[in-house]
Amino acid sequence: MSEAESADRSDQRSFVVVGGGLAGAKAVEGLRERGFGGRVVLLGAEPHLPYERPPLSKAYLKTGEKLDEAFVHDQEWYDAHNIEVRTSTRVVAVDRDAKTVRTQDGQQVRYDRLLLTTGASPRTLSIPGADLPGVLTLRTIEDSDRIRQVLREGNRVVFVGGGWIGLEVASAAAEAGARVTVLEALELPLVRVLGPRIAQVFVDLHREHGVDLRTGVTVQALEPQEGRPDAVGAVLLGDGTRIPADAVVVGVGAAPNVQLAEAAGLEVDNGVVADAVGRTSDPDIFVAGDLANAEHPFLGRRVRVEHWANALNQPAVVVAGMLDEAGPQPELPYFFTDQYDLGMEYTGLASAEDDVVVRGDLATREFIAFWLRDGRVTAGMNVNVWDVTEPINALVTSRAVVDPQRLADQAVPLEELT
Repeated sequence: MSEAESADRSDQRSFVVVGGGLAGAKAVEGLRERGFGGRVVLLGAEPHLPYERPPLSKAYLKTGEKLDEAFVHDQEWYDAHNIEVRTSTRVVAVDRDAKTVRTQDGQQVRYDRLLLTTGASPRTLSIPGADLPGVLTLRTIEDSDRIRQVLREGNRVVFVGGGWIGLEVASAAAEAGARVTVLEALELPLVRVLGPRIAQVFVDLHREHGVDLRTGVTVQALEPQEGRPDAVGAVLLGDGTRIPADAVVVGVGAAPNVQLAEAAGLEVDNGVVADAVGRTSDPDIFVAGDLANAEHPFLGRRVRVEHWANALNQPAVVVAGMLDEAGPQPELPYFFTDQYDLGMEYTGLASAEDDVVVRGDLATREFIAFWLRDGRVTAGMNVNVWDVTEPINALVTSRAVVDPQRLADQAVPLEELT
């Protein structure tokens, strides 16, 4: 046992984490690493130990293999660190006065400090037929398993929504030989994040791989198969067009799971409102991960980030706050995607209205795109260009005013621009 793990085993406090995803797992890990010797309880609604979600839309979705690699820790690790993990345990209420949480089966668990990492849930469609069998969303291992079953040669798979998850799964479907249609309400998928110039790169990518990508469309209804009212058979568009479908994958964003926090009287606004260390309007309740709309000192405002890196890194900040200790500063938002032969990393937080400078070649899809506001880099996205995340991060955090021509010049090292 390490020195940190053996420190202060007489601590009588009880720290409870509600939410069995990556953020929850990293939080309990962080508590032990910082030497907290009290009781640690992790309550997760899913039947699995905490796992990372990116494989569900990437390697695991395609192959169904190596799921073990997605789990943050095995049961032996939790046992060795004296962490109580209860899977298939849904928390239904928080009593702030009694400092207890109540589970669906009526158990009461006392806490001195409570951390909510309840994540987000896929948004669904509010149209006729949205509940038909064969209409799928992606969040859990079981969701990924169901989607994999329809990614077959010749299957007609329609994607409603052209966000990151939708496009990733669409690429997997196309690679599996499915006949893929992507329906996007905006003029371009991802345009609100990337702006039209860079968003077009992803449009071209999918169309080159045979995807029927339609923009500026509305979905009016999902219709059952003829003679089979228990299965989806077509997507009806607002202009009357019918698109045959053997399966429909809905990717129209996710909603933070605020119900528990809201019922407990915590301040809620696009997630649970928190300070920079995740402390909510109740000083003994903290939040992390997709749920947290937390202050970001560098960005100067609250942000809620639904990406893997936030669930991975934010708990270190929050755990320090829970222990009333100094901790690391929140990191810049970061996410990545893999679609066909395109790999991408994005660092920072830009607005689609920011100026865009490109270093490299959009046509060959080997480039870095930078977003600038008032001459300062707000974000950088490297596409099929690697080992540049750290200099991009440094460029953003330096707040340096940069020369756009030097920024675009591949002969100028990024390190010389800060």
